[in-house]
Amino acid sequence: MCFAHAGGSAAAFRAWAGLLPHDVELLAVQYPGRQDRIGEPCMDSMEPMAVAIAGALLPFLDRPVAFFGHSLGAAVAYEVALRLEQAHGTGLAHLFVSGCSAPSRPRPSKELHLLDDDGLLEALGALGGMDREVLADHDLRSLVLPALRADVRIAETYRATPGSRTGAPVTAYHGDTDASVGETDVLAWSEHTAADFAAIPFAGGHFYLNDRAPELVADVVARLDHVGRPGQAA
Repeated sequence: MCFAHAGGSAAAFRAWAGLLPHDVELLAVQYPGRQDRIGEPCMDSMEPMAVAIAGALLPFLDRPVAFFGHSLGAAVAYEVALRLEQAHGTGLAHLFVSGCSAPSRPRPSKELHLLDDDGLLEALGALGGMDREVLADHDLRSLVLPALRADVRIAETYRATPGSRTGAPVTAYHGDTDASVGETDVLAWSEHTAADFAAIPFAGGHFYLNDRAPELVADVVARLDHVGRPGQAA
């Protein structure tokens, strides 16, 4: 189950389908307010987002499930994992987080979600995740900005429960030149699991995964092999 970055959608992981073995099913969360959910109001707070996603995933919990989340998606995936464990007694096979500081790390003091449209797009464009066509097209901008602003607000106002930990093993990926997430921020994810932990750097910046998808997916699959995929012995 994949969780996209701020302003992203389920389509961010479309290319992964061709990189996965046949016995691994790829599902991606579609946050409200974008693409096929464009008519739904955006959520701009972590709690209702995590609760809603956890509830929607219950029909899929009759099989081993792993989460992968990038940037904001990593924090959302972590909070959903906690709610599945606490409210539904269901744990993940693995939690993969990417391009995201650990919840225990100090949150950035910036309030990008309060900037005007141009300021918000400029700030996020510096991370490399904004499509140039979107930036240049007024109609496209008007479609993506509400969801983007809501997502950024979630990221900037999110505060994890002190001492929270998942029972799932955690692997934290990051780009080695990502100016927004440092190595110390990544290693601190070890404080949020009661199981095994690994930190894996990839060459690149915040959106390293756009260029490193084959290597990244191969590492994810190898770690799923270690814990056992459906139809395999652990």
